Amino acid sequence: MKMEEMVLISVDDHITEPGDMFDRHLSGDLLASAPKLRENADGTNFWEYQGVNIPSVALNAVVGRPREEYGMEPTNLEQLRAGCYDVHARVDDMDVNGVAASLNFPSFAGIDGSLFLNAKDKTLALRHLQAYNDWHVDEWCGAHPARFIPCGIIPLWDADAAAVEIKRLADKGCHSITFNDNPTKRGLPSVHNAFWEPLWKAATENDTTINLHIGVGNVSPHPSLESPIEVNITTMPMAVAFGAADWLNLAALHRYPEMKIALSESGIGWIPYLLERADYAHEQHQAWTHSNSYFGQMKPSEVFKRHFASCFIDDAYGLRNLDLIGEDSVCYEVDYPHSDTPWPHAPEILWKSIQSLTDEQIDKITHLNAMKLYSFDPFQHLPKSQLTVAALREQATAKGVDVSVKSSGGGAAPLATGEVQRPVTSGDIIGMFQKHSEAA
Repeated sequence: MKMEEMVLISVDDHITEPGDMFDRHLSGDLLASAPKLRENADGTNFWEYQGVNIPSVALNAVVGRPREEYGMEPTNLEQLRAGCYDVHARVDDMDVNGVAASLNFPSFAGIDGSLFLNAKDKTLALRHLQAYNDWHVDEWCGAHPARFIPCGIIPLWDADAAAVEIKRLADKGCHSITFNDNPTKRGLPSVHNAFWEPLWKAATENDTTINLHIGVGNVSPHPSLESPIEVNITTMPMAVAFGAADWLNLAALHRYPEMKIALSESGIGWIPYLLERADYAHEQHQAWTHSNSYFGQMKPSEVFKRHFASCFIDDAYGLRNLDLIGEDSVCYEVDYPHSDTPWPHAPEILWKSIQSLTDEQIDKITHLNAMKLYSFDPFQHLPKSQLTVAALREQATAKGVDVSVKSSGGGAAPLATGEVQRPVTSGDIIGMFQKHSEAA
């Protein structure tokens, strides 16, 4: 196989939602009370909903900017590449990056839909959440059905209503939802609580994958306010291990053997040791922990390979140990438009890391596993020959997609005379986020 022959499906990307997203899905009082994109006097954007202001954008949409400008900028949609919020421009950016299809997570609504969970009026929140899903499935994904895997949000405060929404989404062709790896962080029952039983049942019956995105429940720690921020950034994928271990011990997985869990933006290099340790801990301690009451004769590593999928941006170590993870449960991701994204060079970076794999393995991790995981078949809409890296980039060239790096302000302030550049710390980032939150 050549690099240009790959078909890439990214199972983790993000949307910066446009301000008119509810206009075609609500009317009257429901539209008037829906979330609104506002602008401060200084030009920064924020979302307003039920008396709460949510800062917009920041580090989650820096694609196409100089790396030295990364930070809490940009803060206005006009500073972004149009592909962040315009679906047709997004397809252009996917073409130039050789990406055939993409699953997109929410931004201002919270990756797990926490905006609606925190709203005071839950009756309105449910209707607005449904309208969000309608916009995402019908308008964003529906504009290019071969190019997007739909992913819905659910009313976390009501498991029965969540089950109904899962069924409604499945009827619309959406077999994916986003959830929280540790809902106790939102003041909700743990995943081990019977509260969630309707959700497990509905997800399984509707062949719906539950996505647990990094940084939502169990987050990477800031060891101290003086710690360089790269400490936090480096350990982000490893923090996924806490949630993975928790869900690995979920008794519901044995009541619902077909349930599918995706660890989103997770990386894969840490998985072999987690499974090794989980098997050892189970063997050593089950006599007094009684974990055999739900594991039965299965090992934790076997449960992982039956239920879990994971993904990576660039993880050469994990790919060298693919046999220990499972070649049928690993997917690819691009993380557009976040600061980790390899756009527009995803194929070149991936190609370096997969040289030890067979063509069959490459096909699995680049697209076949994702297609099975999300009940998604882009080839029903477009032939495979039009969705290869080479074919998509030819389209981008024909359309003249501009990939030049463009500055729009932000980044570190100029140094004063005699001042020495120092590393950005956790305290700096936390302080900047608080500043933007107060401004909103």
